[in-house]
Amino acid sequence: MIFTPIPIAGAFLVALEPREDRRGSFARAFCKREFAQQGIDFDIAQCNLARTTAAGVVRGLHFQAPPAEERKLVRCVVGAVFDALVDMRPSSPTRRKVFHVRLDSDQGQAVFVPSGVAHGYQALENGTTVLYMTDQYYAPGLELGVRYSDPAVAIPWPLEARDVADRDKDWPLLD
Repeated sequence: MIFTPIPIAGAFLVALEPREDRRGSFARAFCKREFAQQGIDFDIAQCNLARTTAAGVVRGLHFQAPPAEERKLVRCVVGAVFDALVDMRPSSPTRRKVFHVRLDSDQGQAVFVPSGVAHGYQALENGTTVLYMTDQYYAPGLELGVRYSDPAVAIPWPLEARDVADRDKDWPLLD
């Protein structure tokens, strides 16, 4: 795997290094040792698959409050997404910094999201599926969020947003 730091402290793009032959390819999608070599102690507690039926659907932006702060490794395994992160950590040097990237099943890269960083995405194709691994269990009542349309972060969603969950439309504005 190839780890590339992104402009949010502690976050990385994680690219695959496929080995190819006449049968196709093979790539390691997660390796605890390789994460540790980057200074990331990431113990997976939960793996989640989210299938989105229609292009334009926005999911997020979510993160969990202490004591259930979670880190995520997010990869699009079918289709494509516009993936967005917003640093919400009060003492972070990149507080309120926004990063976005296209993740798709062809390139196979993933994004590693530190705890305290809100994460969300917009499906760019019908039938898109995202796999994300977390180091904490989902904790109902401790989920926080940033409104997907908050002008304070101005995420440039490429498609018109549709089918946004009520809670994602109703997070309080930051300013």
